[in-house]
Amino acid sequence: MELIKIDGAYGEGGGQIVRSAVTLSCLTQKPVEIVNIRQNRKVPGLRPQHLTGIKILAKICNAKVEGLSVGSTAIKFFPSKIDNVQLKEDIGTAGSIPLILQILIPSTSISKKRLKMSITGGTDVLWSPTSDYTRFVLRETYSRLGINFHMDVERRGYYPRGGGIVNVEIFPREKISPISLLKRTSKSVKILCTYSGISLHLIKQQVTGAKNILLNAGFDCEYQIKQESAYNKGCSFLVYTFDENCIIGSDIINGKEMNNIGRLVATKFLESTLGVDQFLSDMLVIPLCLTDGESVFRVNQITKHLETNLFVTTEILNCKYGIGKIDNGFEVRIVGNSNTGI
Repeated sequence: MELIKIDGAYGEGGGQIVRSAVTLSCLTQKPVEIVNIRQNRKVPGLRPQHLTGIKILAKICNAKVEGLSVGSTAIKFFPSKIDNVQLKEDIGTAGSIPLILQILIPSTSISKKRLKMSITGGTDVLWSPTSDYTRFVLRETYSRLGINFHMDVERRGYYPRGGGIVNVEIFPREKISPISLLKRTSKSVKILCTYSGISLHLIKQQVTGAKNILLNAGFDCEYQIKQESAYNKGCSFLVYTFDENCIIGSDIINGKEMNNIGRLVATKFLESTLGVDQFLSDMLVIPLCLTDGESVFRVNQITKHLETNLFVTTEILNCKYGIGKIDNGFEVRIVGNSNTGI
């Protein structure tokens, strides 16, 4: 079978295009060649967390992979028969577990297979969704599509040591359903703050700051604070809501300072006034392109990650999509291509 060639420098030109391409390769059983991987990054090529995700996926679909090494700027991925598997994996760094799950959840579930896995690495790190965003926001979204998984955080893993442990079970889907998410109407939000090695007083200050901003904006707030074990100190913050018209989350982790992270996460949440938040929008693309109908969602901002995923899916699946400008944002319509043999 002829290789589908994907330019890894397209769009945001980062790891997202690699994750999406190998996911779709696994699902469609079409081999892909990805070139110019992370070409414009300060450190080009594959990083350890990218390798881990591809290696695990290769185990699931018995793939042959060429060029899989740290720093590699081109790989070839040849998928084969997909299996039910049980795995124990270690990224070996604070590399993002949620980003690896972005590959594994749709690949396994949409293929009507089951994966049970314990994985060690970073649960809450910069430039990645947090584990709580994955557990509560992404899981709610995927469940509406017909994709289900269970995820338990046994130990938090923050930068630089990582060492977090996540246990996940992914279940076979029965049908992928189209969705419509147009406008945030809910006036109830949940705040979840998990922390390790930081004073409870400081944590409560940040939660109170977030709660006050949301209360002033007319929301009812339910909040939970949880201290959890970790090798490094850290804090992971999530504000989220969903109803039949929207699924929206806003997450943040502390960097070097804790100052104002409560205010920042609440303010970012309020900026998402339509059907989905900007980070969820790109995670929707792959499953929506495999439905047997038209899906529509509205988002306040079109991100490079969303553009990247739309590009990759049309290259591999030949699905159709459209983006239209509306007041305060954009409407995205995706017509799925269910004639892929999946």
